[in-house]
Amino acid sequence: QVQLIESGGGLVQAGGSLRLSCTASGRTFSSYAMGWFRQAPGKEREFVTLIRNSGRTFYADSVKGRFTISRDNAKNTVYLQMNSLKPEDTAVYYCAVAPVAPIPSSVSAYQYWGQGTQVTVSS
Repeated sequence: QVQLIESGGGLVQAGGSLRLSCTASGRTFSSYAMGWFRQAPGKEREFVTLIRNSGRTFYADSVKGRFTISRDNAKNTVYLQMNSLKPEDTAVYYCAVAPVAPIPSSVSAYQYWGQGTQVTVSS
């Protein structure tokens, strides 16, 4: 059974940093693309960032220059380093994996999802 477990969320002041982790179990995801989405209350789930198995990365315009995605295939883990956080970054953050190179923002392209971790940025 495949599971994705996110961790690292919490409450931080604007301008601060957080590092999210997502560890997968049940199979090896080194050949998969791994990404992060987020969903704020009353809003649709939105794409944040993606890293392909090649290492190529994609970012939403709203987080470029502030967020960095990375992966450790030996640990079956993807990370999201979030710097210069803003109140509008407040959301539940989900990791997701796709078996083939997806259109980064296409929610339906991702096969497995984590349960989400809350990130709250206070002003």
